[in-house]
Amino acid sequence: MCGIAGLYYPGTPKPVEPARVRAMTDALVHRGPDGAGVWTAPGVGLGHRRLSIIDLAGGGQPMATSAGDVVVSFNGEIYNFQQVRAELEAKGARFVSHSDTEVLLHGWRAWGVGLLERLNGMFAFALYDARSQSLLLARDRLGVKPLHYAELSDGAVAFASEIKGLLAHPLFRRTPDFTAVEDFLGLGYVPDDASILAGVKKLPAGHYLLLERGRPVPAPVKWWDVDFSQRAKGSARDLEAELIQHLRDAVRSRMIADVPLGAFLSGGVDSSAVVALMAEASRAAVKTCTIGFDEAGYDESAHAALIAERFRTDHRVRNVAADDFALIDTLVHHFDEPFADASALATYRVCELARDSVTVALSGDGADEALAGYRRYKFHAAEERVRSVLPSSVRGMFGALGRVYPKADWAPRPLRAKTTLLALADEGGAAYAKAVGVTRPGVRFGLYTDAARATLGDHRAETRYVETMREAPARDGLDRAQYADFKHWLPGDILTKMDRTSMAVSLEAREPLLDYRFVEFAATLPASMRIRGGQGKWLMKRALEPYLPKEVLYRPKMGFVTPVSAWFRKGLADEAAGLARSRVLAGSGWFESKAIARLAEEHRSGRAEHGRTLWQLMMLERSLGRLFG
Repeated sequence: MCGIAGLYYPGTPKPVEPARVRAMTDALVHRGPDGAGVWTAPGVGLGHRRLSIIDLAGGGQPMATSAGDVVVSFNGEIYNFQQVRAELEAKGARFVSHSDTEVLLHGWRAWGVGLLERLNGMFAFALYDARSQSLLLARDRLGVKPLHYAELSDGAVAFASEIKGLLAHPLFRRTPDFTAVEDFLGLGYVPDDASILAGVKKLPAGHYLLLERGRPVPAPVKWWDVDFSQRAKGSARDLEAELIQHLRDAVRSRMIADVPLGAFLSGGVDSSAVVALMAEASRAAVKTCTIGFDEAGYDESAHAALIAERFRTDHRVRNVAADDFALIDTLVHHFDEPFADASALATYRVCELARDSVTVALSGDGADEALAGYRRYKFHAAEERVRSVLPSSVRGMFGALGRVYPKADWAPRPLRAKTTLLALADEGGAAYAKAVGVTRPGVRFGLYTDAARATLGDHRAETRYVETMREAPARDGLDRAQYADFKHWLPGDILTKMDRTSMAVSLEAREPLLDYRFVEFAATLPASMRIRGGQGKWLMKRALEPYLPKEVLYRPKMGFVTPVSAWFRKGLADEAAGLARSRVLAGSGWFESKAIARLAEEHRSGRAEHGRTLWQLMMLERSLGRLFG
């Protein structure tokens, strides 16, 4: 795993100062502490920070062909590089290293952008072709690895793995974009089609950008998408076997490394499945690690210990306090943009623990999105069935009733009648967008100044979900919700969280449950094989019964929960009250201080539940302070 950065002039091929590229890559040293490299030519410069994983003695970057006509700076891993290499060697390519990076050079020569379809991996790379004087920026199918870019005032396109690489360039201008603040407060993260910094773009997952000399910067081109419109045929038993084979192949391909390798083990279904299949493929004990919490309601370490004992892993546990919010400023630094998924605190701690003994760790991320594991999918599917038989006039009555029904944030979701009534009154996409979001539109807009609301106009954080679900290659509402999460939630929240927290401690995290072949297979499963009997991931759990105990397979899902609501009534109560006096928030001209004060007081007194919104405002304030002073 690595960090990349660089510059390209699509107009006049101006000289590139190596020191500028080096400064951009030095800002990413945490992503690659094992080595650095810079390569420049007229109109282009590529930089690299290396975390050595494969071919430790070779594989230095930027890497060039022997003729020097193709040069690449690459972040990620190509899991099928040996098969791609064999195919290229059969075509006459001559390799000089054992690195997966070199397949990109020869693959570009052989297939051009068709190379991307042959790669199974996580990656973001910049590849320069001296013959055509073009630069290819490419990102993997699911968006595991990030890539940011911006056009500068001197005509250059700057790019980097993280925004802090762009910030290191002296011509980059820091201007905030309030529409991204609306997106952040609505969703809890700044999505991939937005940035808190005006002018910064994120290359979307499954896209490439081909920059050519003498031509304007084009729009990115989609080279892959997940399709929920097809349906697999076959019995449940046959599909179980196919699912297990996909999982087995994905796990084994991600166990190739020349450095110590292990796994995160939470005690949930997904990480336990990964550990089970790693143990099946490994002669030595698998190294696993778990974070335990000092409050039983948040602690899963006992279930992790059960799996560790079952598969005789080399298991390590570190207990942390449930009020472990001392990491806030560390996270603000590493995420650059505001990020409000408080489970990032626990994710950072487990990455920190893993890095003590391994350089690569496999995670269980991805199965919930692929196989409908989140509870919100179950509720959305049920609501969609009701919507399909309700006349619009009746749904309007539900909306009117929902608006006057008392709010019950404390109740389990099935008992929150207000939430359900309002959801049934909405169109499916709009209802799901609110369900997956954090701070609802009415609360957000009550915090904004008149000037801020005017700036937004018709822009709403939820709109992208509504539009994505409307255009999704899908058959039903469940398909559309999962597809939208693949486009927004997964790259914006889950993968950003894992990339930034793992890279902060120079750890490579790999996600076998996001192998694109597994994802494509899962998308074809009938809805009844994803959700059945109130259980998400139904087929996966059934297929794993020979591997995992039922008390792990069928226990309620927990995840890395963090008690932010309790924090703002205890240890962070003063922080919440201080938000209303914040010079950063008040000085932005976006927020009404009295509205923030009222929110904090309602939460502190217990009259209302605003914990997640207060967490968002605190993370926003600290991010804005760091970025803009």
